[in-house]
Amino acid sequence: MPLSPRNVPHTPSSFSSNPRPPRFHHAFLLLPFLLSRRLPLLPPQLLPPASPSPRRHRDTAALMAPRRWKSGDGRRRLLLLLLCCCLLAFPCHAQLTPTPTTPTTSTNATLSHRSSSHTSTSFDGTYGINYGRIADNLPAPADVVRLLKLAKIRNVKIYDADHNVLDAFRGSNLNLVIAIPNEFLKDMAANPSKAMDWLNENVQPYHPSAGIVGITVGNEVLGGGDAGLAEALVGAVSNVHDALRMLRLDRDIELSTPHSEAVFANSYPPSACVFKDDLMVYLRPLLDFFSKTGAPFYVNAYPFLAYMSDPSHIDINYALFKPNSGIVDPKTNLHYDNMFEAQLDAAYFALEAAGYPGMEVRVAETGWASAGDATEAGANMANAVTYNKNLRKRLFLRKGTPYRPDRVAKAYIFALFNEDLKPGPTTERHYGLFKPDGSVSINIGLKGLLPSSAPPRLLPSSSFFKRVRAWGWIVQYSAALLPCTLIFLALN
Repeated sequence: MPLSPRNVPHTPSSFSSNPRPPRFHHAFLLLPFLLSRRLPLLPPQLLPPASPSPRRHRDTAALMAPRRWKSGDGRRRLLLLLLCCCLLAFPCHAQLTPTPTTPTTSTNATLSHRSSSHTSTSFDGTYGINYGRIADNLPAPADVVRLLKLAKIRNVKIYDADHNVLDAFRGSNLNLVIAIPNEFLKDMAANPSKAMDWLNENVQPYHPSAGIVGITVGNEVLGGGDAGLAEALVGAVSNVHDALRMLRLDRDIELSTPHSEAVFANSYPPSACVFKDDLMVYLRPLLDFFSKTGAPFYVNAYPFLAYMSDPSHIDINYALFKPNSGIVDPKTNLHYDNMFEAQLDAAYFALEAAGYPGMEVRVAETGWASAGDATEAGANMANAVTYNKNLRKRLFLRKGTPYRPDRVAKAYIFALFNEDLKPGPTTERHYGLFKPDGSVSINIGLKGLLPSSAPPRLLPSSSFFKRVRAWGWIVQYSAALLPCTLIFLALN
């Protein structure tokens, strides 16, 4: 369902926003006619008795005798009653003129409301998607925005700050999270001006029109084996935040960094999960920083990868949200019937053990490949449909996990498209919910773009219905005037 563009007031700035102006009915137009004819609308048998007039007083018998009702008069009365009913069915569209107000007040109120919405949240609802573009056959960004609206996906995350994408998102009313790729982190950590230059180029010209609500600094930096990059992460995050604050955007744009499962020493059972000791030198200052800014801990959680690494010991039904016996954490006695919630709680336990029990955990990536190599267990279309469909149902329940029932689970799905240029095994190129032409790949009930070879529409186009609605008042007037005309002719 299309939403209204950002920063565009819903009502003209020169008028007050009266939601429902007063209306009147066509039936009032009959009053002069009825008064001039002095015809009652009901037969005399249904009218209340009238008080006798001294001027017309006769004898008692004359007063009690009913008035003579001519057949012609009854027909006219019934027709007039029918006419009133017809006119009452069609309210007039004439409205009172809105009271003029100061344009500046309306505009400022709209901008203030938009700003406060950015401050309140960077994620609407519980469901988002990753828009990767390592491919040479994807739709134009403007078509991608149309696809996202058709699929009713509001939260979108990309892996860079491509200006073509940012231009397409202007006025879309979607929540967009952009990214600073890993290759920029060392320069930004060493030179704060690099962070400011990046923001001036990629954020300042597009805020708030493109709907930028978040920036991820790097992706899966810790646990990747690059100590130099890990050392630069904290400095880059700090410098980007300082630059956002100088631009007065730190309250509007959330800063974060996604982690892989490699930051955990172990994750089974969930209550035993802790961070790797050798990474705490980087994680400690990072978590301190995010605890002060209120940013969540983002983790890439893939039950598919866990199952693929050990299919002989992991029940695939447990990974797919299908009925299974589940597991019981021996320390907490909490029962888990799906791996997704167990992975979320494992992150919560690790944060608590590190001294950050109040930090929220969000899933930056999760998904299931629809195809893979022979050695990639579980990678097929049936499992991809099952996982993505059941995950979507689970997220739409808007509930927490067994250990954090008050923290609603939120996740970005990986990914929007199959990306044909991604290196690595076959699974890397088959996570997309949609094919490059915008048609559905993993069918979980989302609407895609119509393929170019689609047959002609059998029903009128949406533009036809828009024209009909625009001229709807003429249809109403015609429908009311036609019976009125016939009744008037019948009365004469």
